[in-house]
Amino acid sequence: MKKVSIIYWSNGGNVELLANCIAEGVEGEVEINLKHVNDASEEDVITADAIAMGSPAMVDDGIEQLEMKPFIDKLSTIRFNNKPLVLFGSCGWRDDKFIYNWESVMKDYGFEVIGKVVCKESLTGEEVEKAKSLGKELVNLM
Repeated sequence: MKKVSIIYWSNGGNVELLANCIAEGVEGEVEINLKHVNDASEEDVITADAIAMGSPAMVDDGIEQLEMKPFIDKLSTIRFNNKPLVLFGSCGWRDDKFIYNWESVMKDYGFEVIGKVVCKESLTGEEVEKAKSLGKELVNLM
């Protein structure tokens, strides 16, 4: 059975909501591995056929620094050969520059970033639908 890993860090809840929307889009004949980054391992990324990762923006236009960034850094020595990846997050009062910075890093690791979704203060209906659609797209690319 094909597998999608959805790994995220959330504090205010928006990133977790996006993770759940992506999982809803993935549902079907695919195994879903939905985990907070604290519970995730590199193996969850290596063994999955497609990945979605989420984080809020931080002050320096990066991803969450204490848990998500160290997890991402551990992936730097592995080549992912165009494994499909969706990036998602929230940026509150900031702009969405962080997701483009993150996309660049993940492309350097060998992922094929197929889409991104970012919310500001709270999720809109459009962002919910985009997250679900990106989940479906992950499945279609496997």
